[in-house]
Amino acid sequence: MIDLRGKVILITGASRGIGAGIARVLGKAGAELILHYGRSRAQAEALAREIGLDRTRLLEADLSREEALLRLWEEALRWRGRIDVLVNNAGVAIAAAPESDLEQWRAAWEETWRINVLAAAHLCREAIAHFRARGGGVIINIASRAAFRGDTPEYLAYAASKGALVALTRSIARGYGSDNITAFVVAPGFVRTDMAEAFIQRYGLDYVTGDIPLGQMAEPEDVGYVVAFLASGLARHATGATIDINGASYVH
Repeated sequence: MIDLRGKVILITGASRGIGAGIARVLGKAGAELILHYGRSRAQAEALAREIGLDRTRLLEADLSREEALLRLWEEALRWRGRIDVLVNNAGVAIAAAPESDLEQWRAAWEETWRINVLAAAHLCREAIAHFRARGGGVIINIASRAAFRGDTPEYLAYAASKGALVALTRSIARGYGSDNITAFVVAPGFVRTDMAEAFIQRYGLDYVTGDIPLGQMAEPEDVGYVVAFLASGLARHATGATIDINGASYVH
């Protein structure tokens, strides 16, 4: 098992789904975790108890608001006086096809961009400044298979936002490697979460699993194991790389 004792890690969207799976794995590896949540306070509290209240700090923030993002970073930094790893996991997938009403289309794109791109970018900005002052750090951005193979017409905004996140991550890796800052993309396909369940309800289980050679969705912890390895610092020369977690349904 990867040893993350002594590392302070901020995870956004940590209360459920992939974020909770990542937190569980990192917690078992000994990390001290700042668990961000939006509205799911009860789930976040249960997760903190599971991992250990002495090794977790819960922080609420509306990631669509810039001032809330800056406050989140400042409060996270105060807990242990440093952050070693940033995991930008929080994200939304809002359905709005081109045939949708203009207001619905605009709202979906704006909300998706605020959460999936701008929130991650703001936190990356804060992390870069902090890591440069400390002599290094790790950024792990959770994108999606959709960034590379695209998505259905209803989720154009989601796919586009994840593509932007990939470009952001690669640019950070290229621009700040000399500061000992490494940046990675983790790109899951379908993972067994509430978000995937909503997609299943719309398209059916056969659609979701039909093109996955392994025949099943990944579990949140599958993403967590990859994040733990990247957070450990053992993969420095893979900086800028994307790790696919999609059962070989799309390997770029």
